[in-house]
Amino acid sequence: MQLLVNIDHVATLRNARGEGYPDPVEASTVCEDAGAAGIVFHLRSDRRHIRDEDVYRLKKSVKGILDFEMAATDEMIRICREIEPELCTLVPEGREELTTEGGLNMKHVYDDFANRVFPAFEGTGIEMSLFLDPNPHDIELAHKLGTDTIELHTGTFANAPDAESRKKELERLQKGAELIYQAGMKVNAGHGLNLDNLPVLAREVPYLEDISIGHALVSKALFWGLERTVKEYLKIMNAR
Repeated sequence: MQLLVNIDHVATLRNARGEGYPDPVEASTVCEDAGAAGIVFHLRSDRRHIRDEDVYRLKKSVKGILDFEMAATDEMIRICREIEPELCTLVPEGREELTTEGGLNMKHVYDDFANRVFPAFEGTGIEMSLFLDPNPHDIELAHKLGTDTIELHTGTFANAPDAESRKKELERLQKGAELIYQAGMKVNAGHGLNLDNLPVLAREVPYLEDISIGHALVSKALFWGLERTVKEYLKIMNAR
């Protein structure tokens, strides 16, 4: 299990004043130096946080895994092919949403992904990942599509209103991870994870590899600093 830090909200803070700082690329270097295995960013169509120039600078500076989160638009496919990150994670994207609110609905996107999106990445060497809820049918369609990796959406688990709901979602994640692994795909996870809920996920869900954490980590870093915060998350991952 390794940590990928999503630095979107460093850019959010920068954009609030337009002063050019804090710099998400500088933040990515601090995170990697503290032990993170790589960096995640989501280039949205409205450029609300990460901007195009950030993407090109991140490609030059990130030494580990660079995970390009994106909607499967022609524009994003073009930029991703040009950047050639190690990992491309396809996510649903709604213009009015505050953050990604759930996994892809594979029934709705399968034909488009099979005929337009995945063929555009053939021969690039970019690892393809799909952001999914732990639904067996979605996982089966992802496998049929030929994806390399599935990032399990952990937001429902993280935001569960009570212990019983959290337990049920944890069981779904366990079963989903098992299905993904048995199908020969890599199991990643992300969304809503923090220092309080990560220990349970890390201990109870099998086969987890890359864990993407952003908002909670960047928020805690306001008080602790990025280096200490990254190391606290790594302690949890190393102790599972």
